[in-house]
Amino acid sequence: MSRPCPCTSKKPYDRCCGPFIAGTALPDTAEQLMRSRFSAYALGKVEYLIQTRPEAKRAEEDREELKVYCKSVSCVGLKIVAKEKGAKGDETGVVTFHASLQANGRRSLHIETSNFERENGRWVYVDGIVKE
Repeated sequence: MSRPCPCTSKKPYDRCCGPFIAGTALPDTAEQLMRSRFSAYALGKVEYLIQTRPEAKRAEEDREELKVYCKSVSCVGLKIVAKEKGAKGDETGVVTFHASLQANGRRSLHIETSNFERENGRWVYVDGIVKE
């Protein structure tokens, strides 16, 4: 049995976000993509973070900056607060979440409403509004 999934779904990683990050499966919903991106941040899977952005935005992503960020922050927990669309048959979706993070011994709460859309049949993270 594999370790618990970083997305705090209470499922084993190999039956939750693992197949998405490994590229052996695609998320069916916007929430699954959001959870797998949280897990990718937790595990430092920078290529997955870049590949789950819209094709036109991928070149703008800074791999080194993402690596540094992933190493500097511990992803402690994730709570899905609200979802709008984003199901198997939808083309767009919105997921609001709270991510508990820890950096330099200090905990913080990242609150974001993220926008997702399908691109060539795959869910991608478009952008998000962070609550200050």
